[in-house]
Amino acid sequence: MAIELEKDTSADVKPTERPQLRLVRSRPLRLLATVAILALGATAAVAQERGPEPQPKQENPPPGTQQADEGRSAPPQSWALHVQSTDILQHYGAFSSPYEGGNSFRPQATWGNTVDATLYAGIAPWSGAEIWGNLEMYQGYAPNNTLGAAGYVNGDGAKVGRSHPYARIARLFIRQTIALGAEREDVDADLNQLGGSRARDRLVLTAGKLNATDVFDTNKYAHDPRHDFMNWSLIDAGSFDYAADAWGYTYGAAAEAYRGDWTWRAGVFDLSIVPNSGVLTSDFSQFQLVGEAERRFSLQGHPGALRLTGFVTRGRMGRYDDAVQLSATTGQPADTALVRHYRSRPGLHLNLEQEVAKDIGVFARWGWSDGTYESYEYTDIDHTAQAGISIAGSRWGRKDDTFGAAFVVNQLSGAGHRYLNAGGLGILVGDSRLPRPGAEDIAEVYYSLSLRKDVTVTLDDQLVERPAYNRDRGPVNVVGLRLHLQH
Repeated sequence: MAIELEKDTSADVKPTERPQLRLVRSRPLRLLATVAILALGATAAVAQERGPEPQPKQENPPPGTQQADEGRSAPPQSWALHVQSTDILQHYGAFSSPYEGGNSFRPQATWGNTVDATLYAGIAPWSGAEIWGNLEMYQGYAPNNTLGAAGYVNGDGAKVGRSHPYARIARLFIRQTIALGAEREDVDADLNQLGGSRARDRLVLTAGKLNATDVFDTNKYAHDPRHDFMNWSLIDAGSFDYAADAWGYTYGAAAEAYRGDWTWRAGVFDLSIVPNSGVLTSDFSQFQLVGEAERRFSLQGHPGALRLTGFVTRGRMGRYDDAVQLSATTGQPADTALVRHYRSRPGLHLNLEQEVAKDIGVFARWGWSDGTYESYEYTDIDHTAQAGISIAGSRWGRKDDTFGAAFVVNQLSGAGHRYLNAGGLGILVGDSRLPRPGAEDIAEVYYSLSLRKDVTVTLDDQLVERPAYNRDRGPVNVVGLRLHLQH
């Protein structure tokens, strides 16, 4: 099985240039077997880890960790290796569709299969510092090649689908933690996190190549498509148009200040050279500023957190109504690429997580972004509201299983509706017309079954009403099977 190393100088990713969708025999079993061998090899490499073996968690855990007893702390790791692989198979049946466009869900029954594998390597070069590199491999196509719904159904699938495996450096960053107080807390070893201890009050500085949502908009119950929900507009706020290339990563820096029950975050990140591109700017001439305030609290002994996140995107972007006016003059479909100028696009969202009983948690997000202009990187959502529940399987004797259910309502601005009705294409949506726009409603239910400590199988079902904000098409019911290995 040949694997090519993908260079960052890849061509721009535009919806109209994507390859035609087809069901790919991506040899997932052979790939998973390869990763399983890597996992066994890594077992010896991480044998230096002390204390209990950590359970799989999201890549950027929430700040609530165990406080060290009587000033004692866990012995620190000096280095670590981890591996993961995720194989997602999805299918939807034929649905009603009087017409379709370049970015539509195909109305015929469709399959999709994506596979990825990641090698995580981290070291502690000096006190308080960690350097991490992630080599990631991708293969396959999500259903309809990641097009057709603003709340897309496979959050682990890259926008760049290929029938053969290819590899990229996903992350390469340094994190420096500076103590601001004497009280310490234990930290479990995890992906992109060395085990040991850290000051409860601290300053954390991160810089390099990373995903902006490693730091911002985290949520204990809905943030990781490899472990919990799969829908794009559930794992993050759909209106959070965070800076990223077509694989979800960017260059940037962030600072986090932890003081008691408060955390303040700020970051700056590089934008793509054009919206929805595979290439980032080389000089930060287009960039995004992100800020977040987090308040942790306890309700009747149950932990919770509330986060307020805001962003401002500065780059060359098109105004929807300008594109529609030009379309009326030329008689061609509306295209924001023809009316792009250097502008600012702000957004704001709230993010809540709350344990309500032992092993039961609820979450919610509400978000807004300026719908005057086109979305730049993530997806075509200007307003979003979500709510859901997560229940650990300990309540029925399977402590490592998880059941989750959630509902999200996504909306596009009136200017966005006019643009789509004039034949415009967004990042993920565009049915050639939109005479009867409406909200895109999505419900998702999953059950994650733990086969052993390192392996889970998840059954997932998503119902998408009015995909791409179109009352004339759908609904689309997407069922999925996810196999995840992590060590």
